Amino acid sequence: MAKLYFYYSAMNAGKTTTLLQSAYNYAERGMRTLILTPRLDTRAGEGVVASRIGLRADARVFTREDDLLASVREDVARNGELDCVLVDEAQFLSKAQVWQLSDVVDVLDVPVLAYGLRTDFRGELFEGSQYLLAWADNLVEIKTICHTGRKATMVVRVDEHGRAVTDGPQVEIGGNDRYVSVSRAEFKKIMAGESAVELQQAVLPLDAS
Repeated sequence: MAKLYFYYSAMNAGKTTTLLQSAYNYAERGMRTLILTPRLDTRAGEGVVASRIGLRADARVFTREDDLLASVREDVARNGELDCVLVDEAQFLSKAQVWQLSDVVDVLDVPVLAYGLRTDFRGELFEGSQYLLAWADNLVEIKTICHTGRKATMVVRVDEHGRAVTDGPQVEIGGNDRYVSVSRAEFKKIMAGESAVELQQAVLPLDAS
């Protein structure tokens, strides 16, 4: 029986690497996958999913207005049987799109593996993550480490000087130069302005990589 999976984490935990490895595993067994990625994320080029370690694959882009159940049906009609749908940056899904992905599972009997952030730089849930947490059959945390050595569960947005940003739009595409993963305890200190120096030190090695 197909299921809807949500693999969530903070930044730089290897979500996209895990997605691409899953796609490779399916392909190695002669099974076909469809990778979906939001149009607004063009860091690797439109319609390309790429990891920090060099893995990449072509993907079908979507906007918040797209019906993903219809997109999957169209793909099946054009290319034949589909064994799995993989969604990169799933936090950018709309509520309606998460429901549509649940229909891909329940109506088409195709498993869906969605990968994304749980919370934004203010510690608040993204819309897509909120409903994946509510409706997914399986929730899997992909873990990463804070510069303090604790498990990182939160994301901090930083400016060009490595200072925490507390205001601004929820969605702002960026990588190591804009976001740092930290523990909840460290997140509280940073938001209170008590840990700016440590945060700057944590950003510098990321910028140099």
